Amino acid sequence: MDLACRSLPLLSAESNMPKTATGKHLRLGVDIGGTFTDLLLLDEVEGHVYALKTSSTSPPEDAVINGINALRQRFGIDPTDIHYFSHGTTLAVNTLLQRNGDAVGVLITKGFRDTLELRRLRLPKANDFFVPKPRSLVPRRHVREIDERMQADGTPLAVPDRAEVVTEARRLWDAGISNIAILFLHSFQNDAHERMVKGWVEAELPGAYVCTSSGIWPQQREYERFLISVINAHVGGRMQRYFATLADKLKGIGVGARVFSTKSNGGVMSLEAAGARPVETLLSGPASGVVGANHIGRQIGEERLITLDMGGTSVDIAIIDRAVPYASENTVGDFPVIMPAVDVSAIGAGGGSIAWANAEGMLKVGPRSAGAIPGPACYGRGGTEPTVTDAYLMVGIVNPDNFLGGDMALEPAKAQMAVTRLGERIGLGPMETADAILQVATANIYAGLMPQLARRGAEPRDFALVAFGAAGPTHSFMLAREIEFAKVIVPPAPGLLCALGCLVADLRADFVQTVWRDCRSIADSDLEAIFARLESQARDWLAREAVDVEELQVNRSGDLCYVGQSFELNVPFPRNEHLTTADVVGWFHTRHESAYGTSDPSAPARLLEARVQIVGVLPKAEIRAVTPARAPLSRSPYPRTVFDRGEHVDAKVVQRAGLAVGSLLQGPLIVEQYDTTCYVPRGFEIRIDARGNMVGTRA
Repeated sequence: MDLACRSLPLLSAESNMPKTATGKHLRLGVDIGGTFTDLLLLDEVEGHVYALKTSSTSPPEDAVINGINALRQRFGIDPTDIHYFSHGTTLAVNTLLQRNGDAVGVLITKGFRDTLELRRLRLPKANDFFVPKPRSLVPRRHVREIDERMQADGTPLAVPDRAEVVTEARRLWDAGISNIAILFLHSFQNDAHERMVKGWVEAELPGAYVCTSSGIWPQQREYERFLISVINAHVGGRMQRYFATLADKLKGIGVGARVFSTKSNGGVMSLEAAGARPVETLLSGPASGVVGANHIGRQIGEERLITLDMGGTSVDIAIIDRAVPYASENTVGDFPVIMPAVDVSAIGAGGGSIAWANAEGMLKVGPRSAGAIPGPACYGRGGTEPTVTDAYLMVGIVNPDNFLGGDMALEPAKAQMAVTRLGERIGLGPMETADAILQVATANIYAGLMPQLARRGAEPRDFALVAFGAAGPTHSFMLAREIEFAKVIVPPAPGLLCALGCLVADLRADFVQTVWRDCRSIADSDLEAIFARLESQARDWLAREAVDVEELQVNRSGDLCYVGQSFELNVPFPRNEHLTTADVVGWFHTRHESAYGTSDPSAPARLLEARVQIVGVLPKAEIRAVTPARAPLSRSPYPRTVFDRGEHVDAKVVQRAGLAVGSLLQGPLIVEQYDTTCYVPRGFEIRIDARGNMVGTRA
């Protein structure tokens, strides 16, 4: 049987669509951000998309309900016609970064109480001996030791005692802690003790949220595995409450579809699965954007892409070289996360990034952000510090009367006041200061992107830049002046591309088994057994999701290194009926040569982890037209004067909705649309391709 990447035809989701009020089949994708909540509603029959941005709220589910109600009022949409609902939210990652989730208690193997405090003893900044040590998510007093021990080979050495477990769990409960993580040594080899103790705790404390390290991610490296479980417990209670409330409120307005949540690995899972493992949603927002950009690229035959997702807080960058990139080592705030996720790098240079001057009077931009509240000064919500968005407004790129199609009026006077105060500190006039803010923001993005390309040995001119997010199109050509990309692609609805990613993402889940053996000691039959076991787990997961898919893909890979090497490479395995150890080692040598320019075929290799990713491919309807929730103003200043790199230039202003396929225009140019504004400087030209993408190249 072929256990590698393969496709099996299954039932289409179209076959069991529920009957709806009007007979329409609507798919809704929602991306809940810190400033705005984006909604894309797709009519699968007509290929028509309705786009809406609404202010994010607290609680976040209210913004979703507000958005659906707005779609109903503006377009006559009946919520009962929505048969598929997928969304991403920043609630989990923001809860972790702000450390305001539920208090967590820990039951841990005796003698390992300080694992979460000791961490890896690595300095966050290698040249700074005085950097403060990150605080653990769990105070030491809430870490309780259990007299149990599993040996490294999975053989029980000391079996836990139920009376001791119940006593320690009850002490945590009495201290006001209802979220408990069970962290036992070597449970990745044998999870019997963790499962046993979890059952005892749940029987004793029916209202507790209990998770185990082996149940969340059974990989060797006790600190990282323990930490993921603690993070899961920290955000778990809040996420479960959010999911339950969202489901109830959706039913209250007539949405009867099952609700799905996007994942850090670029896939989706049911709300039930997300509630059990909310840690998998930590990086779902950036991952959705990359999935959406990859979907756009494949439609137009572009397989080598650099994604530029510029939102309010940060710029998220990913490099797609014929496939969405994945990483098994990511960092969220102070915490390493070893679960597979789309490989995205964040730079603190978003539209809400605050411009400031250091003690020497040097202009800086970010990483601190004004966020949604108070937001940029021009939002008029109490913000007084200048941001990148204020600079856009000051130099003339953004029209204050046409922001979100006029739904949100900006206040130029407040932006000028904030920028002027900063200019007085650095000795520049207001307009020169705003121009300098944009140049520094561009330099920040440049400094973050170029090392990423160099690390991969990639040339920018071999890649197309896909710009999205509310500010991505605004800044993309400023970056393209500094870096020679093959082209710049601005999708039809760039400000809502993460919501599109939610719509086109497939069911996806990852499974891992730690091996840590010299490949010379692994028989071919053992290797097949390992991957057969992982595939069985993967198929069971897909069956529990109970979703009909168009095809099934099972992708196998392994983490390998040379014996004595302190780092490993993930090696994807090609389609192969009979996987052999010799094949695996050969693929590793080839991968090592490709990554580092050298390999040593005579040296022995070790297989550290075996990995399986299962993908249930969902149907994807053709998108033929996009209708924003608010039409642009009928007239715009023409031309508009823009202050760009120290000079005033006259930029033609056009509405994107009025650009026909094949249209060709040259900069300086401002293209306005509902969800963003695109600035095309002198030296570039744009054309509208057959799918409505705006493609920019050097003139």
